[in-house]
Amino acid sequence: MRPLVILPTYDERANLPPMVERLLGLPDLRVLVVDDGSPDGTGQVADALAAADARVSVLHRTGARGLGLAYIDGMKQALRTDATHIIQMDADQSFDTADVPRLLAESAHADLVIGARYVAGGRVENWQLHRRLLSRFANAYVRTITRLPIDDCTSGFRCWRREALARMPLDRIRSDGYAFLVEFAWEAVNAGCSVAQVPITFVERREGASKLSGGVILESVLLPWRLAARPRVRRARM
Repeated sequence: MRPLVILPTYDERANLPPMVERLLGLPDLRVLVVDDGSPDGTGQVADALAAADARVSVLHRTGARGLGLAYIDGMKQALRTDATHIIQMDADQSFDTADVPRLLAESAHADLVIGARYVAGGRVENWQLHRRLLSRFANAYVRTITRLPIDDCTSGFRCWRREALARMPLDRIRSDGYAFLVEFAWEAVNAGCSVAQVPITFVERREGASKLSGGVILESVLLPWRLAARPRVRRARM
């Protein structure tokens, strides 16, 4: 097993070093930092981490920015390596790196494994009530409209088997922001990927500011209706 973690970054200078340090403490794991030209110098911090450890590489993006575009470019880069598993994680320390082996273990039984907050054993810590309610409502809204058989459609903690990710239509994905996570899950289900969910504890970011904006929310509201109108090919196996 040769796992690679993709960490998209934008102004995560304080969070990136401890996140990478913990990830590199896991066996046989490599890290790809995808930086969107962070004004706070996160890209330079990433370069220093890569210079200090060959298991870290950096992709500096230019042009259009955004979470979805960063992930797509990172996934294309990951598929050019010999990685057997590609893991998506936020760089803000919201996800526990100790959960990575659990997702990798579950990938023996599924093409896509999602670290889920809204399954038995999953939790959210340090979020204000309105954020909890918004997230819960967003997932119920997505599932109702798209009929996705996933409890946590908006989780950014995911593990892909290489073969499954290679089948995804990366150039067809149009969403950015957090809507990207929903669209990509929909594409996986539509492609017949088997999906599993592993309970995790999500903790509010320790440093920096959330990237949630009005534009991101609007995109997330409109996307499920666009997905519902797309032709369905086959359902995923859970």
